[in-house]
Amino acid sequence: MNGEQLIYLLWGGLAIALIVAAITDIKSRHISNKLNLAIALGAPLFWIASDMAFWPDMLWQIGVATLVFAIFAGLFAMGVMGGGDVKLLAAIALWLHWLTMIQLLVVMSIAGGVLTLFMITAHKVRKEQGPVKVPYGVAISFAGLWIIYERYFNHFT
Repeated sequence: MNGEQLIYLLWGGLAIALIVAAITDIKSRHISNKLNLAIALGAPLFWIASDMAFWPDMLWQIGVATLVFAIFAGLFAMGVMGGGDVKLLAAIALWLHWLTMIQLLVVMSIAGGVLTLFMITAHKVRKEQGPVKVPYGVAISFAGLWIIYERYFNHFT
């Protein structure tokens, strides 16, 4: 297997992990630490397969992921976001160039808004009491899958 094939295999693994994250978040409103760890540990394999230099490329990825984690941990502390969502975003940030990560955050925000409107509507239609619980891992996973598709598969069409 050459490096390019390994890269596609790793992106496929990330895509599967994002689908699992979305499904488990829908079912239980929980994203497993093991799943987030697996996503994070796949990134160094991707870096090596992509021939990234340790300095500055790999350290830059770690820095971006740390920044993403810090920002979204603040949102977690304010009660806006779940801990699994924060860890999922940081793990994904290990895979993406910082500009691509910004694209992911934009797509995630739009998808999250649509998802929230859908959840609020469903909550009202069902006449449920209490706060609306939005499985934001779905929006994160959607955005990750969007980025993977756009970057690696859309150029074949």
